[in-house]
Amino acid sequence: MANFAKSQVPHFSAEVYQNVYLPEGGREVHAIVTVTATGGGTTGGRPKPATGPDDPHGPGGPDAGVVIMVDCSGSMDHPPTKLRHARQATAAAIDTVRDGVALAVVAGTHRATEIYPGGGRPAVASPATRAQAKAALEKLSAGGGTAIGGWLRLADRLLSSADVAIRHGILLTDGRNEHETPEELQGTLAACSGRFTCDVRGVGTDWEVKEVTGIASALLGTADIVADPAGLTADFTRMMETAMGKEVADVALRLWTPQGAEIAFVKQVAPVVEDLTGRRVESGPRSGDYPTGSWGDESRDYHLCVRVPDAGVGREMLAARVSLIIAGPDGSPPRTLSQGLVRAVWTDDTAASTSINPQVAHYTGQAELAHVIQQGLDARKSGDVGFATAKLGRAVQLANASGNADTAKLLAKVVDVVDAATGTVRLKAKVAEADEMTLETRSTKTVRVKK
Repeated sequence: MANFAKSQVPHFSAEVYQNVYLPEGGREVHAIVTVTATGGGTTGGRPKPATGPDDPHGPGGPDAGVVIMVDCSGSMDHPPTKLRHARQATAAAIDTVRDGVALAVVAGTHRATEIYPGGGRPAVASPATRAQAKAALEKLSAGGGTAIGGWLRLADRLLSSADVAIRHGILLTDGRNEHETPEELQGTLAACSGRFTCDVRGVGTDWEVKEVTGIASALLGTADIVADPAGLTADFTRMMETAMGKEVADVALRLWTPQGAEIAFVKQVAPVVEDLTGRRVESGPRSGDYPTGSWGDESRDYHLCVRVPDAGVGREMLAARVSLIIAGPDGSPPRTLSQGLVRAVWTDDTAASTSINPQVAHYTGQAELAHVIQQGLDARKSGDVGFATAKLGRAVQLANASGNADTAKLLAKVVDVVDAATGTVRLKAKVAEADEMTLETRSTKTVRVKK
């Protein structure tokens, strides 16, 4: 976990939303925890001003590093404009890297090649090195296969050699990972998890959605489709701007539960759905840490479910203590950035115990929305029209009820909506591959609770 001086850490707040009341015999407590990071020198996704040679995060000691991995397999030459757009997008991203950041570029085929700077360690970004990096993009040429695990391993070595606090990758691919086994890729993801975050983009429509989203999920980054290569420059620029806005790495969500209680699940539910349950790292008696990645000025929501022992009507207990933590400097104990409490109160008041907290209800629906979209698209691909219609109809209903207009628009490209409120739909006879892949890739994106 990275170390930061107090002045560098944004202010974190944690707000807990829940219905504390359980019926007699009730054992599951649900809560939404909204975590917000503000200030502390964050830039909200905007590049920092250039730093001078005497700045501790300037050329003498970068605080962040980024490696851009560009697919250069043979398919990037079909059509040839695809690689040209990839070069332009990478150049735009390089221009967005702030002074003092460690920077490297990797060409990915069935091998991983460091095309800039080339010495096994990233360069330190400055006007001169950015110009050199952009010139090196002329070395990018299409040919060979695809072995993404190798690209990620090289990125990990480069970022590790720079000894930076915030480590980030951007990966572009246009095809399937055909030159290594799924097990080899999963082994790489397991080895890289927690070492750097990585945003992944699929360009065109010849790549595998679950492969791209799986890489981004494992490395706590974002995944998206850029169906038209001409859109790469704008997308890469936005990605790098967001990366340059990150000010603190490896904040963990620490959950402590009392004797007899246990965590059933932990999910990030905004801005995207991401199940963190299996990523728990034990941190003490009845305490576990869940990774949240890097933060800038932003807010995220997490859904917790805690199973508690039945204490009986009229009794109250602390179901869980939620803390945001970061490692202290020089191996000192972790610092607590913010804290919140999840409570349980048993009652025989039916109205109190059956009331569902609006935030909990909303995000339960958003998680279901992501799930039924995946189910519906999988069924559509396998030819099960009835099941696909039912699931995508339910998705339309959930998107309509929650006000998730972006997902509703994507669904309307796959189904004809007869009645959104009831989820009555018909599968479209013909669907553009890009539209189906866009819906699948963005299915986990959520909207916040309406105020």
